[in-house]
Amino acid sequence: MIVDAHCHAWRTWPYSADVPDPPHRGSVDQLLYEMDRHGVGATLVVCAQIGDGPTANPENNNDVAQDAHRLPDRLAFLLDVDNPWSPHHHQPGAARRLRALVARFPHAVGFTHYLGEVDDGWLTSQNGDEFFGAAEELGLIASISAPPAWQPALQRVAAAHPGLVLLIHHLGWLSVSAPGYPDDLAAVLAGAEYGNVFVKVSGFYYASAQPWDFPYRDTWPAVRDLVSAYGSERLMWGSDFPASLGKATYTQSLEMVRTVLPFLSQRQRDQILGGTLTRLLAAARSPVIPGAGQPASEPAGQPTARPGTGGSDRR
Repeated sequence: MIVDAHCHAWRTWPYSADVPDPPHRGSVDQLLYEMDRHGVGATLVVCAQIGDGPTANPENNNDVAQDAHRLPDRLAFLLDVDNPWSPHHHQPGAARRLRALVARFPHAVGFTHYLGEVDDGWLTSQNGDEFFGAAEELGLIASISAPPAWQPALQRVAAAHPGLVLLIHHLGWLSVSAPGYPDDLAAVLAGAEYGNVFVKVSGFYYASAQPWDFPYRDTWPAVRDLVSAYGSERLMWGSDFPASLGKATYTQSLEMVRTVLPFLSQRQRDQILGGTLTRLLAAARSPVIPGAGQPASEPAGQPTARPGTGGSDRR
């Protein structure tokens, strides 16, 4: 079965109020349509409570949780926890907030955390260590958006918390046109030393010097290096839908792995397109936590985080 490791679903389009169809462009129904049309059996939805004013999605955790409760065989989800659009980003009490959100949404398989361009030291601080220690204890998957500058710190997190699965977004946010690309590539490849680090084969347009130029041939050497370093058993495909709109269609995102990349064997394609993530989800935490709060199918009050500006469409 093909499983999408990275997509989103929003009640309203978070990036611009100018689109003609804000309630539909990023909706779960649109996501399911693309999945059905392309033979994708299940997906991992990355919650992101982004947007501002009319584009805001302050209840995205709750919205996606309800969709996942309604469609448990199709949707798994990762909670938005303390991301840069939240006033709590890298503030004290992160572990406590994580535990509270997991109690509120007991069916979440993990969380997502976005990091800025520059390492601010938080990952390896006491606050960060307590946060990832709580995630390891709870059996959560950690889906991390981390530019290459964060790789040394992420690898220290991986070493300190070997029971925590780390999913790194979008080819490790490599950019083939960046001045420090060789060092960035080496930093991402160094993560392969840690067996709990996985990489999403997604967002080729972010890595390419020409983000409009499908099939992004300038990114192929980096993908080949990732396959050599991590093995296909630690790589997983993600569509990045609908944040991908304007850069690639769902078809193009999928076909990059299913048919385009010439150096992948069929076994490797099968692993990246679903085998890896299926294995991780099967081993993920129990959806039932003793003493948990309201079920995911019911609204549970105000969200922990406030939305900030929509900003970049790099999700």
